[in-house]
Amino acid sequence: MTTTSSPTSPQALWLVPGLMCDAAVWSPLLPALAPHAECHIVDHGMADNLGTMAEQLLATAPPTFALAGHSMGGRVALEVMRRAPERVTRLALLDTGYKARAPGAAGEEEARKRYALLDIARTQGVRAMAQVWVQGMVAPERLADAELIEAIVAMLARKSADVFAQQIQALLNRPDTQDVLAAVRIPTLVACGQQDSWSPPSQHQEIASYIPARPRVQTIAQAGHMATMERPAASAQLLRDWLLQPVAAAGLE
Repeated sequence: MTTTSSPTSPQALWLVPGLMCDAAVWSPLLPALAPHAECHIVDHGMADNLGTMAEQLLATAPPTFALAGHSMGGRVALEVMRRAPERVTRLALLDTGYKARAPGAAGEEEARKRYALLDIARTQGVRAMAQVWVQGMVAPERLADAELIEAIVAMLARKSADVFAQQIQALLNRPDTQDVLAAVRIPTLVACGQQDSWSPPSQHQEIASYIPARPRVQTIAQAGHMATMERPAASAQLLRDWLLQPVAAAGLE
């Protein structure tokens, strides 16, 4: 687990990475967040279930903490909220989703696509898989940014094909979390890359619509699914504003 802090950190902030991601997905934001929170970045290990990931997080987190999840990490954050909502002081959901896998042909097609990537990872290596995967995960104009693309590919390549298989299993068996969203009573940030084709702004509008306070969906310009790495300054600003948001401002008194 990666930790950063400031001498006067007012709150603990647990940052949850998504599929095959590690600290690199959050690290560009840490200098801006450190004055406002003590930041901890989660590692899911070999967990193959979102609930298990949530329980691992709860086992290491303090009695109360702020919680931010990116992509699959957002789903883990919602599983934390399902299990221990009284421990979470504020919630951020970035480039994520809330629905279970679709039944029938649509769900089977999702599984086929995920397992096709796993096959590349097993037969050609995780780096080869990452080079395919990244093509749809950033804003189109960022595909020419060799430094960004290498940072994402290198991050994914640090995980093994076995970890990929475990996390695919977790995602394919994901529960619906509409009921969890409907029970949220804390300051909540809902945000995504404006060009996130995997978890688009329309999906985040749905997420926000289920939260009683109806937070305004924040979109990050010129960013896709990997918004925290594509546009770290804009992402950090949203999280800073959220960390400083009083409970009363969320209409939750």
